[in-house]
Amino acid sequence: MGTTRSKLRDWSVYRVGLTGGIASGKSTVADRFAALGVPVIDTDVLARDVVAPGTPGLAAVIAAFGPDVLLPDGTLDRRRLRELAFATAGRRQQLEAILHPRIRSRMEALCASAGGPYQLLVIPLLIESGLETRVDRVLVVDCSESVQRARLTVRDGESAVSADRVLAAQVDRATRLSRADDVLVNDGSRDELQGLISALHANYLRFAVDRAAGRAAGLKQDGVRDME
Repeated sequence: MGTTRSKLRDWSVYRVGLTGGIASGKSTVADRFAALGVPVIDTDVLARDVVAPGTPGLAAVIAAFGPDVLLPDGTLDRRRLRELAFATAGRRQQLEAILHPRIRSRMEALCASAGGPYQLLVIPLLIESGLETRVDRVLVVDCSESVQRARLTVRDGESAVSADRVLAAQVDRATRLSRADDVLVNDGSRDELQGLISALHANYLRFAVDRAAGRAAGLKQDGVRDME
């Protein structure tokens, strides 16, 4: 599995991109990695930061979608915005054009300062946004679409129509799995999930050491060439 990613990596710390369909359990998995001491950069959190009150991002959203996307306290009504943005592909792309560059800029700044043995980048739209070129490895959290729908309707209060619309806007499950280096099936017990995460953590620590060694060797070789 997996896909060929850019060989030009201008970041020093090994990056694992965590993705998965909506309501697949990405946050639960990310929390488990964080408990192991892994720096976690969550683009869902960054997506909120870039449209906080007073930000250029929020001003751009209001200009594109109107003042109805604001709650009485001046914060973004995310559910209303989602309804508007997912109404058509064109509107969704309009929102992505506002948010994605801002999220990526913030993500790279946080990665540069986060350190760690390796970093976990939680990017729900990793495949759709093309950000898989900004990670060393892709981890997909997977569950069935029926489980996703149940979580969306019960947990998030989405209607069946709204849940289907959100699922349809994401890359299909088969495509997502075909781009994965690792797949974490999130349909078992908490203990089973923790065991799987611990095994992945051990692998990623090893991969990070190997990449660091290869990077150091490459830099050393480049230095020799420069002196010739």
